[in-house]
Amino acid sequence: MIGELVGTRLVGTRRWRTKRALKAARMLDQVVDTQLPLLASFDEERRRRSADYLAELVTLAQDYRYYANGWIDAKELDRRGHQTMAKLTKLREDPTARLITD
Repeated sequence: MIGELVGTRLVGTRRWRTKRALKAARMLDQVVDTQLPLLASFDEERRRRSADYLAELVTLAQDYRYYANGWIDAKELDRRGHQTMAKLTKLREDPTARLITD
């Protein structure tokens, strides 16, 4: 009986985490889908940098799907998330980057 309760709780927790991971992936997809059409109006350098930024978000969304499918664990998802944030910070801190003022 106790084993059944623990097993059920673990399955319920896993389902909840899976739903949360898929929701995060969809949210990242929406951000990318919203921003992607704007790239056409940018100059080449700004378009390239923005595309790099969006590509990092796409990769992170895929990592959330990998976690939801059980292909990576929470520790690996956390590592990849930190890695993505470091890359995004580096892109933002690029001294050659223009500030977006429009």
